[in-house]
Amino acid sequence: MLPNGARMRSSDEFRLTVRRGVRAARPSVVVHARLGDDPPAQVGFVVSKAVGNAVTRNRTKRRLRHLAADRLAGLPATARVVVRALPAASATPERLVEDFTTAWDRALARMR
Repeated sequence: MLPNGARMRSSDEFRLTVRRGVRAARPSVVVHARLGDDPPAQVGFVVSKAVGNAVTRNRTKRRLRHLAADRLAGLPATARVVVRALPAASATPERLVEDFTTAWDRALARMR
């Protein structure tokens, strides 16, 4: 689970990260990243209704939060990351880990 201060909640932060950050896409997930102004590093998640019903969306979000929590320590102190799940995230959940890892690593490499 992500620490309390590490979750992005502000719609302005989401918007800035998606619009001004770098982007790395895979078939089941898109990761947007940018350097913010103040610590701590924050991660936000977007799982739309296109992914599935409420149970499927929440399951997908929990999986993504778990994957992000494992990588939070490697983020720069002011990093802002938005992880957006695509419909393929629920269609092929076994692929989610590989897609997330690849997109996360690419986005952070481009951000630096």
